[in-house]
Amino acid sequence: MRHNKQKSPSFGRHRGPRKALIRGLINSLVEQERIKTTVTKAKCVRPLIEKAITMGKTGDVHSRRLLFSRYPNKNTVDKIIKNLSPRFKDRPGGYTRIIKLGYRSGDQAPLAYLEFVDYNTQQQAKPKKEVVKTEKAKEEQTEPKKKTATKKARAKASAITDKKQKKQLLAKLDKKRKKARLKQKKSRRINR
Repeated sequence: MRHNKQKSPSFGRHRGPRKALIRGLINSLVEQERIKTTVTKAKCVRPLIEKAITMGKTGDVHSRRLLFSRYPNKNTVDKIIKNLSPRFKDRPGGYTRIIKLGYRSGDQAPLAYLEFVDYNTQQQAKPKKEVVKTEKAKEEQTEPKKKTATKKARAKASAITDKKQKKQLLAKLDKKRKKARLKQKKSRRINR
């Protein structure tokens, strides 16, 4: 018997918050075309977004109003009707896919990507912003060259057989290292 069994998962929420959660997932999926969420949420959202895209294929006022009543976000409805539905006009269904990722480290919930079938990861990847380098950053970048110079000096010191000269060279190298460390500490304090 099927007493008190729910048709869909409740996600530990009452009707209103659950509805808001699903709407938010659909809005972000339409906006970004790929979302990372749990498998159960992805399975719950998938049929709803596919019905919305099928409804948007007609593109008339009635379908627009129905979509707006279900997902009250003008940008979402516009993107469904103007961009997503024409992209999938030749496809009879199956506009999304679920790619399982593994388990979340905190609570071991199974994670997945919910994305549109024609989603291209290389095309959708955002270009990295170029970092503007200041003079301090340039100085820090040149420090590894100084380190190689100290290695060469240590090699020279090890080649010297006279103990006094060796100690003097090593003492100079240690002083240079201490100065470099102090400069790094000061630059870190300034950057904070």
